Amino acid sequence: MRLLHTSDWHLGRAFHRVNLLGAQAEFIGHLVATAREREVDAVVVSGDVYDRAVPPLAAVELFDDALHRLADLGVPTVMISGNHDSARRLGVGAGLIDRAGIHLRTDPAAVGTPVVLADAHGDVAFYGLPYLEPALVKDAFGVERPSHEAVLAAAMDRVRADLAARAPGTRSVVLAHAFVTGGEASDSERDITVGGVASVPAGVFDGVDYVALGHLHGCQTLTERVRYSGSPLAYSFSEAGHRKSMWLVDLAADGSLGAERVDCPVPRPLARLRGTLEDLLADPGLARHEDAWIEATLTDAVRPADPMARLTERFPHTLSLAFAPERAPDDPGGSYASRLADRDDRQVAEDFVAHVRGTAPDEDERAVLREAFDTVRADAAVREVAR
Repeated sequence: MRLLHTSDWHLGRAFHRVNLLGAQAEFIGHLVATAREREVDAVVVSGDVYDRAVPPLAAVELFDDALHRLADLGVPTVMISGNHDSARRLGVGAGLIDRAGIHLRTDPAAVGTPVVLADAHGDVAFYGLPYLEPALVKDAFGVERPSHEAVLAAAMDRVRADLAARAPGTRSVVLAHAFVTGGEASDSERDITVGGVASVPAGVFDGVDYVALGHLHGCQTLTERVRYSGSPLAYSFSEAGHRKSMWLVDLAADGSLGAERVDCPVPRPLARLRGTLEDLLADPGLARHEDAWIEATLTDAVRPADPMARLTERFPHTLSLAFAPERAPDDPGGSYASRLADRDDRQVAEDFVAHVRGTAPDEDERAVLREAFDTVRADAAVREVAR
């Protein structure tokens, strides 16, 4: 069975205020053409179909167009909701849409009930694990501590139990939206850390033939059977080095597989430039970036006059401008942003306690801070689901 694995469409998202709907529509056309030309047997979409819980109308219309085109093609499609989606909204009409071969899996209670497709060699069971917010599903899955690893492990126990009851030789595919250990993050994913645990081990998914992951925006192979497709478009300058693609996966009769990357259309390349303003304007080696979307970081000791206006004369698609004057490592004048780089909210709070009081928080106090952040996250998730 030939699968086309994609995720993280983020329909409705902009790139530094540039509307990407046209580029997203081009990707949908590319997806449908690939499914037709490469004779794909099933498309899997591993979450974050939309960029937010209540997407703009134009994004909903594009999603509707994608569903119609895939249904007209006759290629079964399995989709799950991600942490950016409203599972309830995405799942509206799922029973009816299911009849057209578009299978939306947004209900955590149904993780052990697969979509079963068949080829010449028998059945393939597709298990959809939508994004599982630990604070909301821990009771349903019978776990004591609300962590991603605990709820995903419980969900996979249900998957393996169902699979064990099926005919010998039944192959299996799991769709999941999570941060799995070994994956490389970028700046454009919304953090899904809970309880201080940022990721889950790939071993959680043992026992199935292929795991189609979503959430991280870079295409990645964690193991031969566990892969991220990544987002089809770049949504932050941290993705400037990404090759945007989908996975074309051939699942053989014995469960062995082969995987090939299929490149996605690039609306405009990205470039991150760093140097003094005069160097950026004069360097002939930067000519290849003149048509790219630009993130420029100026290192001038003194902020130059009209830097954006001057940059856009050479690089008309400059979208982001930052200043990072070159200083000695021990210079106390470093920016506040640079001192906070790579530190999460909890670490910033702990640093604040240490700064105000003169001593770092002890383990009990760290536990209080973790609980406070987890409570805020859970409350936000509840309110989003209720919207």
